[in-house]
Amino acid sequence: MATPNTPPQFGVVILTMGKRPIELRTAIESVICQVNVDTEIVVVGNGWKPIDLPAGVKALALPENVGIPAGRNAGVSQVRGDILFFLDDDAELPDPHFLERMAALLASRPEIGLIQPRVVDPTGVAAPGRWVPRLRVGDPATPGPATSLWEGATVIRRSVFDACAGWPEEFFYAHEGIDLVWRVWDSGYIPWYAGDIDVYHPVINPLRHEEFYRMNARNRVWLARRNLPVVLEPLYVGSWAGLTMLRVRDSSARKAWLSGMREGMSVRPSGRKAMKWKTVWAMTKAGRPPVI
Repeated sequence: MATPNTPPQFGVVILTMGKRPIELRTAIESVICQVNVDTEIVVVGNGWKPIDLPAGVKALALPENVGIPAGRNAGVSQVRGDILFFLDDDAELPDPHFLERMAALLASRPEIGLIQPRVVDPTGVAAPGRWVPRLRVGDPATPGPATSLWEGATVIRRSVFDACAGWPEEFFYAHEGIDLVWRVWDSGYIPWYAGDIDVYHPVINPLRHEEFYRMNARNRVWLARRNLPVVLEPLYVGSWAGLTMLRVRDSSARKAWLSGMREGMSVRPSGRKAMKWKTVWAMTKAGRPPVI
């Protein structure tokens, strides 16, 4: 733990499949350039062996692609530090004081357990509203409690991460950030959106294929089954089913989504821990009850 005579210590996990070597190098260098903090960095190769890394950066090669949540979890045991930082391989820290500011925020606000920064495209392209983790986006530069998560640059106290049992590995991808945020709330901490601290990431239109719709639907159901009081499960799943049927017109996409919903209902996810009713109320006061 940091003391007045020691800088804050960050364990940094960068997940990659090795397909963006230039961006990966930029991401690593932006962490190495951080000042007034200690960092221990591990690059986790998801089905890839990381090579040609800067001196002092660890490599962890996973023999197969285990998915985003499991890949991030695998890196945690490889690094020290009371604060964990998960960074995507195509993100970049534009300010050498980024981690110092994150540590100062955690030190001054002990009730905050997790922080997501504001995501900015370095070329000036407007960031999508879904990157602001609250129901009413408003001014993206305004900080406040987070009720969802853009996972590409996530700061979290290690003690809180452990209390939440990490990222939900079964999800593979899609909605693992919402699961973690809900568990941070239920652990008695506030997930925070630091709209006044920027991270760079390009705006990329997500590829909407049938697998995306299947995973999206399955993991929505699993979110409810892992985390919600039983009486709220159908409300959450039903609200998202209704929204999807209104938004998605392509018949093959709808078919894939319904297949994922059936999978989520027929396969029980591990690690169920129904949130407390005071958590439901705290999220409601924060602007997003966990039924929408």
